[in-house]
Amino acid sequence: MVLLRLDPDIKIVGECGSGVEALPQIRKLKPDLVFLDVQMPECDGFDVLEMLGKDLPPAVVFVTAYDQYALRAFEAGALDYLLKPFDNVRFERTLARAKDRIALARNVSRSVERIAVKSAGQVSFLRVAEIDWIEAADYYSCLHVGTKSHLLRRSMAELEQELDQDTFCRIHRSTIVNLNRVRGLRLDENGEYEVLLDNGSGLRLSRRYRTQLQSRMRMRPASST
Repeated sequence: MVLLRLDPDIKIVGECGSGVEALPQIRKLKPDLVFLDVQMPECDGFDVLEMLGKDLPPAVVFVTAYDQYALRAFEAGALDYLLKPFDNVRFERTLARAKDRIALARNVSRSVERIAVKSAGQVSFLRVAEIDWIEAADYYSCLHVGTKSHLLRRSMAELEQELDQDTFCRIHRSTIVNLNRVRGLRLDENGEYEVLLDNGSGLRLSRRYRTQLQSRMRMRPASST
C-alpha cells in the first residue's frame, strides 16, 4: 500500500480483509487493478477470481509468501505474481505492466473478430467465430478449432475481455466455450455437469458458473432449422 501511494497515477479506492469482503467491493467499485493474496479468510484469491467471472478487472496481481501457487495464478488470469519479500524495482516493473494492460483494455472498443496465431515461423489469422472452446495451458491459452488446436501466449483473462460476451462464456476457471457450439449438459456419475459440444466434446462445468451458463443459454434466440 505504501508503494502504491508513491505513484501519482494510482488512486486507491478500497482495501479489504477477506475474499468475501473483496467480491462485492470489486463489483461495486470496478477497479482497473486489484492486488490479491492467495490465502485469505473464508475464500482464497483463486475463489475470488472464479466468482468474479465477467467482472474480472483488467489487471490482477497476486501478492503472497507462497511460491507454489504461481503457475495456478497465471492459469487463472493473473497479470503477475509478487513473491514476498520483493523490492521496489520488482514492484515498479509489475506496476508498469499493469498500466500497459489497463491502457490496452481501455483501447479495446469492441470484441475482436480475428486472432493472430504464430506457428512454424508463420502468422495466420484465426476467425474468432470458428473457435469451439478455449482452455488454459500453463502460460498459454489453447484455442480449439474443429480437429485443430492453436497455442496463444495470452491469458484467459485477456481473451475473455476481448471476446464477444454474447457468444463466449466461461464455464470453469480454465475453460471458455463458444455458446454457438453448446448442445446441452450431461450429469456424470459423480453428480457433476459436463457441457456437451456439437463435435462430441464434453467439458467440465464448474458449479460456480452453472447458473450463468444456463441463464445465458436461455437468453439466446433459438437457431433456425
